[in-house]
Amino acid sequence: MKMSEVEKSKETTIRDFMKLHYRHFNAAVVVDAAEAWINLLENNGKMFFTMAGAMSTAELGISLAEMIRQDKVHAICTTGANIEEDIFNLVAHSHYKRVPHYRFLSSQEEIELRDEGFNRVTDTCIPEEEAMRRIEHKILKLWQKADREGRRMFHYEYFYELIRSGALDDCMDTDPKNSWLIAACEKNLPVFTPGMEDSTLGNIFVSNVIKGNLKRFDLIKSGLEQMDMLIQWYMATSPAHPIGFFQIGGGIAGDFPICVVPLIIQDLRKKDCRLWSYFCQISDSTTSYGSYSGAVPNEKITWFKIDVDTPRFVIESDATIVAPLIFSYVLAGRS
Repeated sequence: MKMSEVEKSKETTIRDFMKLHYRHFNAAVVVDAAEAWINLLENNGKMFFTMAGAMSTAELGISLAEMIRQDKVHAICTTGANIEEDIFNLVAHSHYKRVPHYRFLSSQEEIELRDEGFNRVTDTCIPEEEAMRRIEHKILKLWQKADREGRRMFHYEYFYELIRSGALDDCMDTDPKNSWLIAACEKNLPVFTPGMEDSTLGNIFVSNVIKGNLKRFDLIKSGLEQMDMLIQWYMATSPAHPIGFFQIGGGIAGDFPICVVPLIIQDLRKKDCRLWSYFCQISDSTTSYGSYSGAVPNEKITWFKIDVDTPRFVIESDATIVAPLIFSYVLAGRS
């Protein structure tokens, strides 16, 4: 008796499973986007990855780190919250508290969580002392050292210095292979964090300047300086490599880096600059008026971001579900 397709699929890879079952609507786009990512890499392309939302607290690093290690991602732009929350999870994983019934919490229950020292992100509560304060004490030493020496660095470079110094080795609370930032550090990828002021460590940095523990606000290089760095990276990389743009969520993590191409073409007047060669966004934002997150990809054509023949995809879904599937598909490669 022959096995049915479904029965056969039980013994196949995630990639085979998706090709069998993900045939229509948002599911089909997941497969299309993954296939196009593989095509980009096979054509000597590079992938620029952007990440908004609370993806690090959702432990996206479990799958993203392997993408970085296997050279499927070549540069990253993320929020200040995501870069720090990857490290918070690394040193305090067992102290996190999950609240499955988060939709039904009363105000009093929220106060109780706050009084216990937790900061809630949907169903996950980050422990302030074990995560935020532990990293504050360690990174403040690096900020102060740079302050004394008159050095300035990008936000991610302080994290790389923290990792490479071994300061985290005695307090890791989960497997470091699940940290996307450690993987990025090992590959020495550039990590852009525009708007890092909108983060816990951004707030902590400002408070330490006010308290006199740090003398200067410009110890961390600005977003404008990050744009200059991004221009240099793009202009050095794009002549030999088509560059794709894979975006989770919206906001500054996506809007900041995608503007590098129109800046080069329209403001620097370098008309021969290659446009983004692939675009995919995972978002739960519905198509809307005036919203960057809800804008359809075609709108990017008039801004010199993508071209008429650029492979482009919008997956209207939950990135915590969809992104690991795409990563697994890309890692599986061609059959």
